[in-house]
This record gives sequence, C-alpha cells and structure tokens, in this order.
Amino acid sequence: MSEETNVSASPAQPNAAMIPLPSAGEEEGMTKAEKSVYLASQWTLIIRRFRKHKLAVWSLGVVVLLYLMAIFCEFLAPYDLSRRFNQYIYQQPQTIRFVRDGRITWPFVYGFKAEVDRATFRRIYTVDTSKVYPIKLFVKGDPYEMWGLWPMDRHLWGVEGEDATAFLLGTDRLGRDSLSRIIHGSRISLSVGLIGLAISFVLGLTIGGASGYIGGVLDEGIQRLIEVLRSFPSLPLWMALAAAMPPRWPPLQVYFGITVVLSLIGWTGLARAVRGKLLALREEDYVMAARISGAGATHIIARHLLPGFMSYIIVSLTLSIPGMILGETSLSFLGLGLRAPVTSWGVLLAEAQNASIVALYPWLLIPGIPVVITVLAFNFMGDGLRDAADPYGR
Repeated sequence: MSEETNVSASPAQPNAAMIPLPSAGEEEGMTKAEKSVYLASQWTLIIRRFRKHKLAVWSLGVVVLLYLMAIFCEFLAPYDLSRRFNQYIYQQPQTIRFVRDGRITWPFVYGFKAEVDRATFRRIYTVDTSKVYPIKLFVKGDPYEMWGLWPMDRHLWGVEGEDATAFLLGTDRLGRDSLSRIIHGSRISLSVGLIGLAISFVLGLTIGGASGYIGGVLDEGIQRLIEVLRSFPSLPLWMALAAAMPPRWPPLQVYFGITVVLSLIGWTGLARAVRGKLLALREEDYVMAARISGAGATHIIARHLLPGFMSYIIVSLTLSIPGMILGETSLSFLGLGLRAPVTSWGVLLAEAQNASIVALYPWLLIPGIPVVITVLAFNFMGDGLRDAADPYGR
C-alpha cells in the first residue's frame, strides 16, 4: 500500500470525508455561518439536523414530560394510589368548568349525588349544581413520601373540603380515582423493562460485533445459537417463566425476573443487524488503515465501525423501549405480567377485559391512551434521530 493510500484511508471518522475541509485561504474568506458548518463536530451537526425535524422535537418534549410525570407522580396525582371513595364507585368523570351563572370564573367542578336504580341496582350519578368545588393549586391532601424519603402532603392541584371530589377520569370498581392511578402507573410502565433492554442492547452490540468482525468459526457458532434462541415462542415462554418463578416473590420482582431472563435471549435481532453491518464495513480502507496502525479489534469496532451505522443503533434503541412498554401492557392485560397490587397501565387495562363492564363504564379504557401517546412519541423521536444521525439522509 502506497503512502498516498495510507493518508487517504486514515482511521479518522469515515463520515468526515463527505465534507471537504477548507484551505487556509478559503477559511479566511468564509462567513461565520459557513465556518460553523465546516468546523462543527459530528454531534453538533446531529443536534442541528434533529432540531429541523419539528415532529421529533415535539415528541422528545412529550417523552420528557411523561418521564417527569413518572418521577413526580405522588406530587402530580390529586389522590393517593390506594385511597377508596366507597360512596363513588364507578362514578363517571367530572367535567372542569369555567363558566358559572354566565360569567367566566376560576376552574371548578360540580359535585355528584348518587341514586340506586331499583331495577338494575346500579348507582346512577347526577350532577349537583349546588355543590361547587374550585380547583386549587398546591393543596393539602393525602400524605405521601416523595421517592420514599421525604414525607409530604402537598399536591399540585386538587379540591378542598370533606365531601369535595375531583374525579376528572372517573373512578373504578373500588372507588379509586382513575387519573391518580394512571399517573402512578406511569412510573412502572415507563421504567420496567429498561434493565432488560440495557442487557439485551449490550449483548446485541457485543456479540453481533464480534460475530461480524472476527467471523470464521465464532461467527458460525453465534449464528447457530441465534437460530436456536429465536425458535422459542414468546407467549408460552412467558407463561413458563411466570410459573417457574418462586411463589413467595412479589409480583413486581417476578416481572423483573422474567424481563431479565428474556433479555438474555432477546438480543438476537440486534446482533444479526450489527453483524450484517460490520460484514459490509470491515473491508473498508479506513478499517484496513486502522489494522495496519496496530489498533485492536475492540478499538476498531467501537471507534470506527459502530459510528458508521449509529443511526440504526439509535433507531433500534428508541423502538425497543416502546416495544417493552407494549409487552408489559399486553402481558399484564392477559394476566401474565404484573398483577395487583402493583399498578401499571397494563394492570389498569386488565379491569376493562369484560365487554359488558366497558359498555357501562367506558372510561376504564382511558389508560390505553397514554400507552398510544408514549409509543407514537418514541417512534417519531426515533425517526428524527435516525435522519439526524444518518450522513446519507436527505
């Protein structure tokens, strides 16, 4: 290999060659905006391209708000997770109103009065306009411990009074506020599975990278192992693992155990994708130059090969998180995942399995809305990150 070839195939980042560096004379005549493009780092260019994807930026904001809701769920929820209002079982949502007696006022809700239908023995709630409950900020309510550390009793909003209620999304079969349970359930639904996702992600990158770069007997062995692992059906495997867990474990610990076990066999898809990319890139000139310079396999994979398809890795990560959320929701809905007293969006949806119950109390399906919003936000954000990180994108 000639000296000229060695220079052109230096182990610098392969994408940097797409933008020719200006000479000293050209740099002096460039404007400030042009210099910011030519001299910017790779991550700076990624951030600039991501900002142009408005839908992805809004989706990132939604994801941040969802996780802030999960972090501060005790403060944001108007009532405690397990507080029951026995006199308001299956009450329909109360509407926030801004107009009273023809005048715009501070937001408030009307109270309800309950009557029993003697034919069906169902409670029927009617609006009682004589009971007006103004919605206030930073009200004193049910006591709680923020993150299990600091005892507090202030909530972001609520109503005051012994009989005052504000069930904006109605109540369930035990008289518990549905909105508070949805807010509390976000902590489990948005966090459970992240440990398993991290394990499968690291395994996929490591094993797939070794298989694609080293090849040979190691590659053959890994591919046969992947074929065996991918042959297991997911649903029966979940059922078997749920039955195999120690019965004394609490439901949340059982689910974490199943998630970790499944993550040990869930890395196969990413590993195959990484292997295919490395097979295509390992013979590039800059990789050969890195080998000649004495760089090890780990350094070449991490420094030169993985950045070459970072966009795919980012998209895979952002799409795996909603996949975990959908998996938890679906399995909890079927009774194979989390179970009461643990609260998650899937557990809340499990109460809406009976079609007759849904027909009478349709607000029990509302926990499915945050699931849809979360999945769409992660998908749109992933599209924006893919476009921003892909040097060949439009």
